Amino acid sequence: MDQDKRDLLKGLILFIPAGGVIGALAKAVAAPAAAAGKEASARPETPGYDPTNHYYGMGIEVGKCIGCNRCVEACKQENDVPREPFFFRTWVERYVIKKDRSVVVETVGLKKEKRKEVVDQEDTLRSFFIPKLCNHCANPPCVQVCPVDATWSTEDGAVLVDKNRCIGCRYCIQACPYGARYLHPETRTADKCTFCYHRVVKGLLPACVEVCPTQARIFGDLKSQASRLVRFERMNKIHVLKPDLNTQPKVYYSGLDGEVR
Repeated sequence: MDQDKRDLLKGLILFIPAGGVIGALAKAVAAPAAAAGKEASARPETPGYDPTNHYYGMGIEVGKCIGCNRCVEACKQENDVPREPFFFRTWVERYVIKKDRSVVVETVGLKKEKRKEVVDQEDTLRSFFIPKLCNHCANPPCVQVCPVDATWSTEDGAVLVDKNRCIGCRYCIQACPYGARYLHPETRTADKCTFCYHRVVKGLLPACVEVCPTQARIFGDLKSQASRLVRFERMNKIHVLKPDLNTQPKVYYSGLDGEVR
């Protein structure tokens, strides 16, 4: 997109509420360029790879996560995520269910964050870790609200961001019900988990899955009956986060406690 037009759209959108007339106009103006830009700049070119043959998702076996945070560190290194403590493409939360049924939730590894509450072992009913990331929804609200089509869904199930088109309006960040997006402090564009798409199209696992010492993370192709993820779904009672929102997440949890949001 021409830089002057990009700046103009950014200025219009930042000063008009989401869903306003100008926002709709901006989307209409940008749509033709977006159609060409998606294939040209957002999808990695991988010879011999056909996205129509695949449909990816991730499973989380809650009982196996030990909160070691290796997945978070591997993600930061692989995807050049900012080192500041509050920028994540994936993160791990520690849940403590107290005997009085109250819940304490903390993000693992935030050294600068004061602990919300120190719970005595005697008062603890259950404690567990929940890895979280972009859910790569089949019905993603982030895609629906993007006024310049910078956020889009691939044929093989990933939700990606075209940084060449993103104007940093933050609409997608506000629309994501899972808190999985942030504004990159250097590029000033939306950033999030991509399932390590650049690795997946080459037949590799996402970095977080590859380093998990307990194999709590399971990645696979939902179109393949031989996929470990398909077996995981078949052999476990599966839950997703916030199912009432009808986003159709593709991150599946087994052993998920009802207190997790």
